[in-house]
Amino acid sequence: MKKLFVLFLAILSVLVLAEVKNPDTIIDATIGEPDTLDPHYAYDTASGEVIYNVYENLIAYKGESLTEFEPRLAERWEILDDGKTYKFYIRKGVKFHEGGDLTPEDVEYSFERGLIFDPTAGPMWMLWEALFGVDSLETFVEEKIGKPYSELFDENGEPLPEYRDALIKIYTDYIDPAIEVEGDAVVFHLVRPFAPFMYILAQSASWSAVLDKEWCIEIGCWDGRADTWWKYHDIRKEDSPLYARMNGTGPFKFVEWDRAQQKVILERNDNYWREPAKIKRVIIWGIDEWSTRRAMFLQGDADICAVPTQYLEQVEGKPGVTVIKGLPELAVTSLHFAWNVPEDSKYIGSGKLDGNGIPPDFFTDENVRKAFIYAFDYDTFINEVLKGLGRKIPTDLPEGLLGFNEELLNDPDAPHFDIVKATEYFKKAWNGEVWEKGFKITLLYNTGNDVRRQAAEMLKAYIEMINPTKFKVEVRGVQWPTYLDATKRGEVPVFIIGWLADYPDPHNFIFTYYHSAGVYSGRQGENFRKFISTPHPDLGGRSLDELIEEAIAKTDPAERQALYEEIQRFAMKHALGMPLYQPLGVRVQRSWVKGWYYNPMRPGDDYYVLWKAEE
Repeated sequence: MKKLFVLFLAILSVLVLAEVKNPDTIIDATIGEPDTLDPHYAYDTASGEVIYNVYENLIAYKGESLTEFEPRLAERWEILDDGKTYKFYIRKGVKFHEGGDLTPEDVEYSFERGLIFDPTAGPMWMLWEALFGVDSLETFVEEKIGKPYSELFDENGEPLPEYRDALIKIYTDYIDPAIEVEGDAVVFHLVRPFAPFMYILAQSASWSAVLDKEWCIEIGCWDGRADTWWKYHDIRKEDSPLYARMNGTGPFKFVEWDRAQQKVILERNDNYWREPAKIKRVIIWGIDEWSTRRAMFLQGDADICAVPTQYLEQVEGKPGVTVIKGLPELAVTSLHFAWNVPEDSKYIGSGKLDGNGIPPDFFTDENVRKAFIYAFDYDTFINEVLKGLGRKIPTDLPEGLLGFNEELLNDPDAPHFDIVKATEYFKKAWNGEVWEKGFKITLLYNTGNDVRRQAAEMLKAYIEMINPTKFKVEVRGVQWPTYLDATKRGEVPVFIIGWLADYPDPHNFIFTYYHSAGVYSGRQGENFRKFISTPHPDLGGRSLDELIEEAIAKTDPAERQALYEEIQRFAMKHALGMPLYQPLGVRVQRSWVKGWYYNPMRPGDDYYVLWKAEE
């Protein structure tokens, strides 16, 4: 009888383990939280994942494809005028979550608001480049008016009288005509053909999301007028009315962003224009501490889990767990240097080369940059920390895109681990003062990202080993929004950052990292921007900026390949960055999660296609 009872309990326990928990809810245990919920400010995957599921674009990538598109808020489209005009016919009968009807005017307003807002280090540079051939609103204004943007306004932010009319014309004569409503359609007019334009519109992370014009104006976004637009340009993140509010047309509605718990809650949109999602509720929960996240996942209280590669063995082979490894990612993770930081930065110690800090322009010395690059064991990091789920790359251009050439890894200037060379360059740095006086520097990482933490700790270990009494590296973890803000303000002298492709073209990586107007150039400082915008003899008297601009203008793949290889050789020769690895993705979920598919251009999960069922 006792044996039968024990057997009964064993069978019962198996049944309990097999039971699908919270069948109507997807709980995604991740790290960090969104930076913002404003689609035109957000430029990180944590924010993008939420936006992706609440808002919608005109078009979307078709399933797993990186080259095919399918309709979303546009029913169909036409590409005219040899690629300079794009016409999208807007779907009828679509409702925003707050009850408004989708109209072509909403689409026009959404893109114009994004172009006007254009936050510093935000994503809108892509649309400025595609539509107008410049990198930002402020660059465009300076080109048209002939004076720097900052000199056009008084101390209260109001236009100086002599420039007011010219500023109004920036909207009436340029921005407004570039995006027009024609009946049921919206038409985009580009200044020249730009091949990645459809990719930009399809990437649902944020920048091409469609907003409800009337609702946005009502809550305090740009009022749609030509004579006020500058009041809504580059406002502070938290001052945006969309910072923590959402109203999209997508399959899920925004319910709550609990900042204390790093938790975002979404609920199903039962009035969605397609079939409603199978799941009623989504909880995206930033749980930075791995052991807590692991316990929650293995108990079945989370359905999807962010698992650092070094901990994969703790979940692989467990009952009810599915692990998919080796997913090709169009992404890089790299370390970059700020060539000058503010003198009051909290991360440079004394601010002097006295053994207790570094000067603000410490990394202008190429010897310092090269010493750091040679002081990292790339192969061991990929094999032991990433468990082989990464690729060594010569620059910040991932394998799989035009311009990549694995042979560049054999170039003498390619990043590789060499303590002898690292020592030699440290001894040369700052005319020998670095070796003699020593330095102290802070290396930040975002809390919960154990891979970045271990990268920082490996670099610290080797640098301190080279000169144990005089070289000091502090590794410090901070919350993701804090990390992101500090890097955007250029306060962090050394930062580890990832880049997931906005669109599958080499320009998206090369421009981002190596052009003076790229997203990461501001974080690397004015000295960096001057260096890459200045003509160099080893580029035939051209600047790196000019070479990058030439590469995107070419249509012949062979010509582009040659130019991108030349750009990368220059970047390696002058130690413009330190590519740590190209990740191979890992997906970890409960086996009861169904419907998942992989597309490397997606900023996170597409919860619309997921459901839960017993195996």
